[in-house]
Amino acid sequence: MSRSVLPKHVASVIKYQKDPLRALEMFNSVTKEDGFKHTLLTYKCMIEKLGFHGKFEAMENVLSEMRMNVDNGLLEGVYVDVMRNYGRRGNVQQAVDVFERLDLFDCEPSVMSYNTIMNILVESGDFDHAHKVYLRMLDKKIVPDVYTFTIRIKSFCRTGRPHVALRLLKNMPERGCDLNAVAYCTVICGLYEKNERVEASGLLEEMLGEGLCPDIVTFNKLIHPLCKKGDTKESLKLLAKFLKRGVSPNLFTFNNLIQGLCKETKVMDAVWLLDRMGIQGLTPDVITYNTLICGMCKNSEVVEAEKYLHKMVNEGLVPDDFTYNTLIDGYCKMGLIEKACDLLKDATFKGFVPGPVTYNSLINGLCQEGDMKRAINLLNEALGKGMKPNVIVYNSLVKGFTRQGLIMDAMDLLNEMLENGCTPNIWTLNIIMNGLCKMGKLLEANYLMNDAIMNGLLPDAFTFNTLIDGCCKRLKLDIALKIIGRMWTHGVTPDAITYNSVLNGFCKAGKIDEVVETFEQMVAKGCVPNVVTYNILIESLCKVRKIREASELLVKMKSEGLSPDVVSFSTLIHGFCKSGDFKRAYRLFRRMEKENLRPTTATYNIIISALSEKLYVSIAKKMFTKMTKEGISPDAFTYRVLIEGFCLIGEVDEAYKFLARSIEEEFIPSMATFGKLLNRLCVDDNTYDAVGIVRIMVSKGVVPEVVNTIFNADKRRIAAPKILVEELLKKGHITNYAYELLYEGIRDKKFWKRMHHLQY
Repeated sequence: MSRSVLPKHVASVIKYQKDPLRALEMFNSVTKEDGFKHTLLTYKCMIEKLGFHGKFEAMENVLSEMRMNVDNGLLEGVYVDVMRNYGRRGNVQQAVDVFERLDLFDCEPSVMSYNTIMNILVESGDFDHAHKVYLRMLDKKIVPDVYTFTIRIKSFCRTGRPHVALRLLKNMPERGCDLNAVAYCTVICGLYEKNERVEASGLLEEMLGEGLCPDIVTFNKLIHPLCKKGDTKESLKLLAKFLKRGVSPNLFTFNNLIQGLCKETKVMDAVWLLDRMGIQGLTPDVITYNTLICGMCKNSEVVEAEKYLHKMVNEGLVPDDFTYNTLIDGYCKMGLIEKACDLLKDATFKGFVPGPVTYNSLINGLCQEGDMKRAINLLNEALGKGMKPNVIVYNSLVKGFTRQGLIMDAMDLLNEMLENGCTPNIWTLNIIMNGLCKMGKLLEANYLMNDAIMNGLLPDAFTFNTLIDGCCKRLKLDIALKIIGRMWTHGVTPDAITYNSVLNGFCKAGKIDEVVETFEQMVAKGCVPNVVTYNILIESLCKVRKIREASELLVKMKSEGLSPDVVSFSTLIHGFCKSGDFKRAYRLFRRMEKENLRPTTATYNIIISALSEKLYVSIAKKMFTKMTKEGISPDAFTYRVLIEGFCLIGEVDEAYKFLARSIEEEFIPSMATFGKLLNRLCVDDNTYDAVGIVRIMVSKGVVPEVVNTIFNADKRRIAAPKILVEELLKKGHITNYAYELLYEGIRDKKFWKRMHHLQY
């Protein structure tokens, strides 16, 4: 190399060399030239290059060499660059170490160094440490500048104190600092984050009134919190204002806005904005397409999203892992597993390597579909490729097995997790606990929880509540109360769900005193009752005919800020009906409507059933008419009580009409209900219609199981009515008198032939 090589030439080569290690080789080799010595310029360029590319070990070596050859008092700018590069890579402690060693290296830190380290700390979320650096700076008599205050403003806004930031902004001129657009926009962002829209808009107008207009980078930071929340309407208003002042949107602006529109599920607007980018002379990048694809997938428009995958490829962009994983996950969540697999094959052919996220989506999708065999095969495929599936993948499989009742397979998978070095988490425990409790395996669930505690996995409220609910559903209430005691021992506070399970258990067991006692304990422990709690209390009191006390609970609920729901009213209506007080029951029913609570089928059934039992069947029929007029569909129970009610009062025609309507709506009555109508018809000596009912029962499959074992159709047709009538008598659904009439009717061939002409 010629002696004419100067430091500026070396610096230029370092700057434009893309490979930092190649640049370092050249940096070291140039010193072999006679007379050449590195200067502050060459050292600075080399350190900056290595730091920017994250080659920190090599950078530190060059720093050490520089300190021996250059006056350390001139190196603050270099150290500032080093701190920034460490901070940019998230190595905050290393950045702090550089700052703390400045004095040691005979380099007196100025406001520039303090600002740099403060900003790194604020960006990393270490606001307390940043504040201490600021106080230390003041203690050193270093005068803050506009950048110092802007960093402080950012710190206040990031910690949810935009009004403190606003006061500092207003005080900046008094401290000798001119206000700038960055400081203003930082405060405005903070106000938007706290939903202080009016104040943010006012400050924005004040900034513009001062003749300050941010550049596009600052503007993008301004609209980012709005777009993140999905408030593109406000973002577009701001964009319109700044367009008038000459601010031109760039790619990041459009990406922000597309993200906001997707948040609001305004996917078509996002597509329109994507098309507008070309008019602005901008080209979408992978982030643009990924944002749109992600928005479409969340909106269940996965097929349309895949079209944009092909569009981006056609435009010369290379889809990344996020692109493919988003689409695969979208297909899996829609249950289109085969589509997801086809896309994976195509992506793999193009160089995509499926990772844990991909396998998680596919395995979860297969588990949702109940295809556990393929899910396990996929897990084994991932293991075969050297991957270690995470706890989320295993939890999907565990949930899939427990959903199908394959609890032992789920337990085996738990052991496999541990063998593969994957530690189960609280969700794993809760999924298996829930499965065990649903199957009534309470002892096994308790053992599992104890084992988890011994292994350092502490149960949460859901774990305990699952076990308590399982005990209460099987009326093992003493055990449930002991588990509540264990909750306190392990620092888990019982909540309303905990107590509601126990209250419901005592209620079902008919232990009303215990219900009241548990409720009082619940309140004494500071647990706030909810609507479900009061509904259980109302049911308990109604069971022991304490209707007045139950009614008072509606008032108590409202005084505690709770709104009684349909269950509250329906339970109380049932209580009044059981006590025979139909007037109050109906009054409560009307009150329910006035409070805009739409009665359900169950609510109507309570009243219709009670009226039918008391033989007020004509009134029950009116309630049925009201029910259907209001668009509330009757169910099998509604028809049953009306059919049986009309049979009891001897109105066979009405009973027959409701039977026909019930069958028409595909609510096939039970043998017992059919039996009541048959008895009534036989009492009236209406054998013809009674045999017709038997024929209907046979045609609708309401026959003993033995009938279905007769494979010959003709034999089955002849035998079915006889077998059915015998079964009805055997089960006590018809009287002996009805049996004799029916048996004679179905044996009479002439009579049976006439039945074929009957229209049902």
